[in-house]
Amino acid sequence: MARIKLILPEKFNFSTQLDVRITDINYGGHLGNDSVLGMIHEARMRLLADKGFSENDIDGVGIIMIDSVINYSSEGFYGDKLRVDVTVNEISNSGCNIYYRFVNIANKKVIVKASTNIAFYNYRSKKVSRTPEIFLDAFK
Repeated sequence: MARIKLILPEKFNFSTQLDVRITDINYGGHLGNDSVLGMIHEARMRLLADKGFSENDIDGVGIIMIDSVINYSSEGFYGDKLRVDVTVNEISNSGCNIYYRFVNIANKKVIVKASTNIAFYNYRSKKVSRTPEIFLDAFK
């Protein structure tokens, strides 16, 4: 079966640390795929907060996820400390891609590579919006 290959950008301009919690462990005894998507969400929230934004308010508009890609390359276990590198890339008229790299701090192994395709969205009018200038300025 062919795998989806995700090629990450070379440069990441934000990092945060997340710990693998007991609730993140699946019946296989390792980090569950559903928890990874939640951790991606947390890392994205921290990235936006670092710039003074939230998912609900980037100059009056929010964001909505269009799709996501997650590649697993190693297991994560309870208690692991992960560095999650995050970067915004491929900014368009109405959205962007956000890339994520999860690295086990102890052994330096990359365990997850991921991306989320985001659109700027006006939740009141239920329509896609233009990329706010303030966002462009923050992620040039």
